[in-house]
Amino acid sequence: RGDILVEHRGDAGVQVGQLHGGEADLVGQGLAMDEGGVQRRLEQRVGLAGRGLDEIAEHAVVADLQRHAAFQGQLGFQGDDHLAAVVAQGPRLVEELVAAGERVFLDLKYHDIPNTVAKAVESAVRLDVQMLTIHTSGGLAMMQAAQQAAENTSLRTGKTQPLVLGVTVLTSLNTNDLAEVGVPHDVGAQVERLATLAAKAGLGGLVCSPLEISGLREWLPAKVQLVTPGIRPADSARDDQKRTLTPKEALQAGANWLVIGRPI
Repeated sequence: RGDILVEHRGDAGVQVGQLHGGEADLVGQGLAMDEGGVQRRLEQRVGLAGRGLDEIAEHAVVADLQRHAAFQGQLGFQGDDHLAAVVAQGPRLVEELVAAGERVFLDLKYHDIPNTVAKAVESAVRLDVQMLTIHTSGGLAMMQAAQQAAENTSLRTGKTQPLVLGVTVLTSLNTNDLAEVGVPHDVGAQVERLATLAAKAGLGGLVCSPLEISGLREWLPAKVQLVTPGIRPADSARDDQKRTLTPKEALQAGANWLVIGRPI
């Protein structure tokens, strides 16, 4: 039924929206509720009984997930298709979502030479997405080119400047996996190294596992947004995720956004 993106808003609680494959609706529509109300509403909309979602927040604004599920069906793809949906549908997928009033998280994780990534970011800005991802392992010059492209294209086109998020180390990897591809650092050290480069490049946010949040929060500027996959309620299987925490633990550690997929 699509992934769920949860934005932490401090005293205001969180905002819950549904991901459309590789994209996300960031607009919560509904009303503020207590913890029990959040779970009841989600269960009512998409049948989520017993999944531990009461851990998400004490207060939330909940999106109309049924509406998005119906829209997703009209586009002809399933929520778990993610990148495959974007490859199959192309820009039309994003255009359809934007035309329907959705705000889009374009999670394509660009990783190429600086010029190529800059052009891809320019195209994403023209599509009017609100968030997009690049791999920090592409290096400082690539990240700088991406950020500059987002800023310049936004000024030229009048489109909203998207939040460029640097993906650090995928949540499906651990220290042994890094060693296999020639990275001699443990995961925590590698995430910090890449996050340092991303901050130097001027990126507005990072994607990291929940295990790295508290360490990054010790030195990152508060304005840097942390988007956190690898979220697993206590009663959920880890699947291929190797670095996980529960929703409540991730929020307490300092995450701004949670991405919750297969457990839901």
